[in-house]
Amino acid sequence: QVQLVESGGGTVQSGGSLRLSCAASPAGTYCMAWFRQAPGMEREEVARIDVDGTTYVAIHVKGRFTISQDNAKKSLGLQMNSLKPEDTAMYYCAALRDWCRGAYDSWGPGTQVTVSS
Repeated sequence: QVQLVESGGGTVQSGGSLRLSCAASPAGTYCMAWFRQAPGMEREEVARIDVDGTTYVAIHVKGRFTISQDNAKKSLGLQMNSLKPEDTAMYYCAALRDWCRGAYDSWGPGTQVTVSS
């Protein structure tokens, strides 16, 4: 399994920005993604990056969230701009040691993002 640790969460006012990071160990070529889960809601995929660098961003955050990966593939980033109260959730990093076609097999413990109105 890949060990994943998220950081960068916190509390921000509506309209603000946060950048989340996910450190992966060992570094490697994986499908990696960001998920989030709000209280009482199902976990949803926010964005992912495939082994060839192809990215996907969910429609409801497109234009506000950007996923990125450092060249050494040691960390995954999620830049979140124009945050809204409905973005409040626990954000999780996930990895799959393959192309993005199967179930993620590694998860981080999560980092809380709270957006106040």
